Amino acid sequence: MDYHKPVLFDEVIENIVTNKEGVYLDCTLGGAGHTQGILENTSEKGVVIAIDQDDDAIEFAGKKLENYKERIKIFKDNFKNLDTVLYMAGYEKVSGILMDIGVSSYQLDDPERGFSYKYEAKLDMRMNKNAKISAYEVINEFSEQEIADILYKYGEEPKSRRIARKITEARKEKKIETTTELADIVIRAIGKSMKRHPAKRTFQAVRMYVNQELEVLEEALEKAVELLEDRGRLLVITFHSLEDRIVKNKFREFEKPCKCPPNIPICVCGKESLGKVITKKPIVAGELELNDNSRAHSAKLRVFERRA
Repeated sequence: MDYHKPVLFDEVIENIVTNKEGVYLDCTLGGAGHTQGILENTSEKGVVIAIDQDDDAIEFAGKKLENYKERIKIFKDNFKNLDTVLYMAGYEKVSGILMDIGVSSYQLDDPERGFSYKYEAKLDMRMNKNAKISAYEVINEFSEQEIADILYKYGEEPKSRRIARKITEARKEKKIETTTELADIVIRAIGKSMKRHPAKRTFQAVRMYVNQELEVLEEALEKAVELLEDRGRLLVITFHSLEDRIVKNKFREFEKPCKCPPNIPICVCGKESLGKVITKKPIVAGELELNDNSRAHSAKLRVFERRA
């Protein structure tokens, strides 16, 4: 198993560790790179609570962080349940929360997980292998309209209807069982004349739907801001414009929640600011990291600081 160095590693550590003796919550453990960085940059009293729903990631991280076992608590769960996890860990507030959104490089590169159009694999795309609906069910059982809606909403695919039609036509002949079968159908539907792989948006959309990534992100952000102590920070790394838009809008709402019409001189809605957006523009990878890690090109880090 090979997990790459996490994106924006230095920038994350610099922005999240505000209290050397604090409690930190890593909502997306993955290869434990960020978690290890937080542990290395806090004192012996510092604690990290980590969440992941992938058994492979949890097993890998447990071994990697063996030397920190007194300061790390790992939970198998969806990070939308971060409030429950924190309660189970025995804490009420934390000094920092990190969300590294999306699929880890390891998951993408593991042919058996069925996330990528680059490898022949059974259609799956579940981050939690025990989840009921996989990509196979979406592609083979959902209606043409449902598939088109998923491709448009989650993948911003302008040719969603054409792709959905080709998928439903193809599955009349036989079930669509593999990643390469699906990728070939997309290519037949819209052609190859583009810089990115024609199936990239389709695979992104199906994956995000299967794992309910946008819905989970919104719910998690709402809960996270309430779990921060004064001057505690919420950091979110996104890789897609849909996710980044959600984070940007939520952070703006946290900072300026007033819903009163602009022509009213005094706020009457009673909504008070929860803190301050630290990153007016997202932090992106520098040239050195971009040369080493192609995945960093689309990464954006936003930071919000809670003010009591």
